[in-house]
Amino acid sequence: MTSPRRNLIDTTSTRYYHCVARCVRRAWLCGQDHLSGNNYEHRRQWVIDRLQLLVNIFAIEVCAYAIMSNHYHVVLHINATVTKQWCDREVLKRWTQLFNGPMLVQRYLAGEILDDAEQGRVDDYAQLYRERLQDISWFMRCLNEHLAREANQEDGCKGRFWEGRFKSQALLDEAAILTCMAYVDLNPIRVKMADTPEASDYTSIQQRITHLNNNLTDKQTDLQLKPLQCPGQNPDESIPFSRQYYFELVDWSGRILKAGKRGAIPADTPPILTRLGIDEEEWLKTIGWNNRFKRAVGKLAAMKAFAEKQRQQWFQGVLACRRLYSSAPL
Repeated sequence: MTSPRRNLIDTTSTRYYHCVARCVRRAWLCGQDHLSGNNYEHRRQWVIDRLQLLVNIFAIEVCAYAIMSNHYHVVLHINATVTKQWCDREVLKRWTQLFNGPMLVQRYLAGEILDDAEQGRVDDYAQLYRERLQDISWFMRCLNEHLAREANQEDGCKGRFWEGRFKSQALLDEAAILTCMAYVDLNPIRVKMADTPEASDYTSIQQRITHLNNNLTDKQTDLQLKPLQCPGQNPDESIPFSRQYYFELVDWSGRILKAGKRGAIPADTPPILTRLGIDEEEWLKTIGWNNRFKRAVGKLAAMKAFAEKQRQQWFQGVLACRRLYSSAPL
């Protein structure tokens, strides 16, 4: 039975989530449809543009993304801290960039004087919208509904565009975040759409490499990404591993995948594997992700704690995480 979204996204356990949305039946999100002959490559930019708009409005950051032909992946981080810095007016202004909002909110933002009862109601709206602006379900709703309307209008049709609800996985620790981000960034290489990370169009790894070569930061890109950690940077404001090690890890993993076999681990194995205690052979199995994990990913202790909190006895992926992170400290 499908679990309620409120049970799937638990911000007290983690603020990092991997989300996937897939088109229904044979609908194409992007790329070349070889059966109909239609080319939907331009729709990839729709996703980028919409993500950037939502990142500027929500307290949610994009850590990684890959936009494929009939689905897309995003790794999201909920930045609850920033919402505490927003005054009520700021919250209402952000929300009304997406929705008109009640007439009372519109009057307040226009500078009209409200009586005490009306002001109290506006305060209630501000609190409601503050919670929604750090809610992944609302973020994904605002993304998917917009893309569905645009695609249906272009195709001249009506009806469902997405395959039901988006799927989400809780990333419970640093090792899980690292594994999932690399998995997302290597999507085009796994399906032979690209040969290298820098040639993997519409992925976060390509964006980071391109802007590194141009001496730009992740915050200066078309789609602002939560940055990988740099020397001297506040750890609370970045993903907890360095850009250099992450690039080396993705490149190494991609070369092993492309060879179609595990082969010998290169002498320059990225130090991040040792630092996080990840088993190399299990990493190569997991980098395909497939169906090894479902609702959550993390080290064994984190998985058990999350299951207990969700009142579940077991989650799919416990055996895989036991093998993958066997040498990692609990």
